[in-house]
Amino acid sequence: MFVDVLFDPFEGSWSDVRAGALLAEQAGFDGVWLYDHLAGSVHGASRVLECWTTLTAIAAAVPRVSIGPLVLNVANRDPGTLAVMAATLQEVSGGRLLLGLGAGGGLDTPYAAEQVALGRAVPGSKVRRQWVEDTVARVHEVWTGSAGGATGFLRPHPPPPIIIGGFGPKMAELAGRVGDGMNAPGGGHLGQLIEIARDAHARSGRDPADFIVTASSGPRGHQRLAELGVSRVIIYVRPPYADGVAQVHAALVD
Repeated sequence: MFVDVLFDPFEGSWSDVRAGALLAEQAGFDGVWLYDHLAGSVHGASRVLECWTTLTAIAAAVPRVSIGPLVLNVANRDPGTLAVMAATLQEVSGGRLLLGLGAGGGLDTPYAAEQVALGRAVPGSKVRRQWVEDTVARVHEVWTGSAGGATGFLRPHPPPPIIIGGFGPKMAELAGRVGDGMNAPGGGHLGQLIEIARDAHARSGRDPADFIVTASSGPRGHQRLAELGVSRVIIYVRPPYADGVAQVHAALVD
């Protein structure tokens, strides 16, 4: 099981992210993830770094660890453009991208405010789930190199796995059916969500053993997650990131 860190980007600075990512690599962590948010105020902060730009900078500055967004709100970027962005970052990173996608929050969450502020719709959960499915389809189409009569779209080698974030059974089913993996909380319902996702993956004609499961966790209690079939455990780190990485590493080796 891989052990990754998630940097909370609210109030973070690039120099701090860079220092934390370099230390994470030196300490032996396997990946660095970032949340996808655009307005600091949705988390009570004065600022937030944009996810994709920061991941690209990490890929250039840190040569080994995997990188990924946890997860990209599909409402924030045009799906076709995102496909080319992902193919480009896969090349820049030397094949280290894990492409996390998600449906974003509904109007009952504070995170909807950043979409509303930028003139983007925030529909109900059913429509947002359909947007995720449509985005995955468009990404795969563009990755073939030809779409809508145009050719020469960048093709990633290898295609990065698409990891779909979800908290409930409907998103787990969607992740298994159209994605290559799923991200979910590491709580008591995780086993049920994994089972739903793997069953859907099998019904789509793919090997459920190849399905990637990432789960959020603290620095302890990984044995249960490994027994459930979690592929990567992701540990949350606040700024200053280097200090947080050092503390997590110390807890893991204690």
